[in-house]
Amino acid sequence: MPRAGLTPDRITAAAADLADEVGFDHVSLSALARHFGVKDASLYSHVKNLQDLRIRLALLAGGEMIDRIAVAVAGRSGKDALAAFAGAYREYALQHPGRYAATQIRIDQSLVADSPALRRTAEITYGMLRAYGLEEPDLTDAVRMLRATFHGYCALESTGGFGHPRDVQASWDKAIDALHITLEHWPREESESDD
Repeated sequence: MPRAGLTPDRITAAAADLADEVGFDHVSLSALARHFGVKDASLYSHVKNLQDLRIRLALLAGGEMIDRIAVAVAGRSGKDALAAFAGAYREYALQHPGRYAATQIRIDQSLVADSPALRRTAEITYGMLRAYGLEEPDLTDAVRMLRATFHGYCALESTGGFGHPRDVQASWDKAIDALHITLEHWPREESESDD
């Protein structure tokens, strides 16, 4: 009975739920087979192996996350867009820790190019940063700074790493203020033609 209707999408969705429950590193094909009431081998006609499942999960989570971010930043620019982007990022990371962990795995660049969700992530992120007047290579540097800041903050917050009694939200708000000031006063990369 449970075998009927198994699809790559259903299996990936179940893996995402399982990742949020037990952690991304504890998702296994055996656990999913138990969830669906089938033998492990039944899953292999839908996903190649655990790595294939993890990539599918990363793409699913990345799509969910950028959908939230896109809604949050719509119609905003500058600091408002940055704060909305950061808030949606943080909310997703804290509400869906297993899915969020999946978004941090390294994915082959050819798969990234084929993923509408990951292309959309780049478009929205770079679009927000272009409002600060940034162009390459500064755009890439700014994206890396934001990702490192957001990820580091969420990782520490999710594990209780902030022991000081200072309100965590207040510190987050200050961090966004500081990022906004940094982006407004970005040290521009001089092009060779400037010499």
